[in-house]
Amino acid sequence: MPSFYEREGGLVLSAAINRYIYVMLNRTFSGDYLLKYSALERVSRVDDIQHPIIRAALRRHDVGPALELVSVADIPAGTGLGSSGAFTVGLLKALYSFKREHAVASAIAEEACDIEIHDLNRPVGKQDQYIAAVGGVTEFGIAKDGRVAIKALDISNETRHDLEEHLLLFFTGYARDADAVLEDQRSRSSAGDEGMIANLRYVKELGQATKVALEAGKTREFAELMDLHWAHKQERSKGMSSPSINRWYELGKASGAIGGKLVGAGAGGFLLFYTLAPADLRKVMVAEGLAEVRFSFDHDGTALVARD
Repeated sequence: MPSFYEREGGLVLSAAINRYIYVMLNRTFSGDYLLKYSALERVSRVDDIQHPIIRAALRRHDVGPALELVSVADIPAGTGLGSSGAFTVGLLKALYSFKREHAVASAIAEEACDIEIHDLNRPVGKQDQYIAAVGGVTEFGIAKDGRVAIKALDISNETRHDLEEHLLLFFTGYARDADAVLEDQRSRSSAGDEGMIANLRYVKELGQATKVALEAGKTREFAELMDLHWAHKQERSKGMSSPSINRWYELGKASGAIGGKLVGAGAGGFLLFYTLAPADLRKVMVAEGLAEVRFSFDHDGTALVARD
């Protein structure tokens, strides 16, 4: 988040997976805005739109009324997989296409960040928007002035296949308090809380070590670093985890996982494990009632789906 990278610069390693948010725009014969997402809105003015991201994006891109906007998603909001950032990026991509204008992926990502961080004042960083826009397994270096350097990780096909085979993702429940967790992190780091700054600095160092491990094909070392990351992540807030998540995590470790973490801000969402015994871990998690989301990496980023 800006409260840290404006002090020391940021580093994020992210991977895009083949689970998507679809945004569709259509010109209608009515004189209003018809919005269909997890709720249904029909309003006559942009300022009356309840969905904050749609309202902010349409204030920037005035395509006029007589507009139908439909959004459907493979992964629901509030689960830690960056759905908010992905939605903002997808919406902007759709709006530029609707206006028959071209915008490169990095520009769309930066505008999405500007909407969420500045227009809406949300306690978020830039990683979700950028990985949704560019895809791949990617390193993002964030300068103190907020500029983002994008670099694909130099990992072999063998390492990529290893990760896709041995990384398992399980849904633990919705992240109800994620914004509160992030707001606490933002306020404490903005105030110069030494404990918070030291924790984030260490996690940045873990990111650098993770990059080295992955580019060297050392996936077991990557898994062990994930384990360290999760331990330090929990130290940032008492609301980061829960007794149930802690129990599932320890059960996963006892069932063959080398390392793992809760993905996203915390308080719910998805547990990600690296294991050399996927069948054993799946059996245990299914017995606990946790649904698995199987995935592979996506390398295209935000993209248009052509229609006749």
